[in-house]
Amino acid sequence: MITAILAFFIDAVMGDPRSKLHPVVLIGNLIAGIEGMLYGKEDSDKKKLVLGGILVVLVLLFTFAVVNGIMNLVKMLDNIYVVTLIEAFFLSFTISPKSLAAAGKELYGYLVADDLDNARYKVGWIVGRDTEDLTPGEVSRATIETIAENTVDGIIAPLFYFAIGGVPLAFLYRAVNTMDSMVGYKNDRYIYFGRVAARADDVLGYIPARITGLLFVVSAFILGYDGKKAWKILRRDASKHPSPNGGWAEATVAGALHIRLGGFNSYFGKVHFREYMGDPIEEIGFDHIMKTIRLMYTDTILF
Repeated sequence: MITAILAFFIDAVMGDPRSKLHPVVLIGNLIAGIEGMLYGKEDSDKKKLVLGGILVVLVLLFTFAVVNGIMNLVKMLDNIYVVTLIEAFFLSFTISPKSLAAAGKELYGYLVADDLDNARYKVGWIVGRDTEDLTPGEVSRATIETIAENTVDGIIAPLFYFAIGGVPLAFLYRAVNTMDSMVGYKNDRYIYFGRVAARADDVLGYIPARITGLLFVVSAFILGYDGKKAWKILRRDASKHPSPNGGWAEATVAGALHIRLGGFNSYFGKVHFREYMGDPIEEIGFDHIMKTIRLMYTDTILF
């Protein structure tokens, strides 16, 4: 527990350093390199599926072996305080509460200043949808959805797997999540090649997502938001999300804040509808971004 708390404080001070040597960046480079060796555009769908599975196995084996080896070397140091600090330092690379909060606050600032052009541009850094024509409310919605969902992927899930298997398992989860973000798309290139990565992310995120949703309910009560509504919308709408896990965070936040998430999004010029979650008791505004950040931090501290 001390290691996790220290990791949280290290992240609060350092954030997510933008460096080519950041472990998650290195994992991304590893994924891209192996993908380049395995992917064949003319391969059959079955072959793409198999090779995508091999990608997952190779990345996970290599990531776990390297991190586990480093941690074993660290444990050879004859000082429990130094070992704990180093483990916390490595664990901090797997979580991103400060980065999530910083992204949300930056977008909040642009919206408050009525700088919609920059708000649209910067929200495009954290979401996959087209952002050129988003209204202020849609920018706010995209930001809220991202913070809510990434509370699972970027905070609770890595900490959950750290609790089970230490720093190596936390990195193993981050490797799976990074693969999903890189190859887990339902497009022509990745519909088969990225399927194993996407399923692995769904499986590993299953329990952490549900923990996150339940803690969001508790967080809503603590912060004076609508905890009862959060619980109601969690039960009613979580299953409406296209991801088996994403709805547990987003639906609960929607209920707590009396807003409605989901709706129409444009991807590469094509409009898609995602089921609504929550009730539009309040119109989504930029103040809801700050409330979501508070929920994210409270959820993290509770876990």
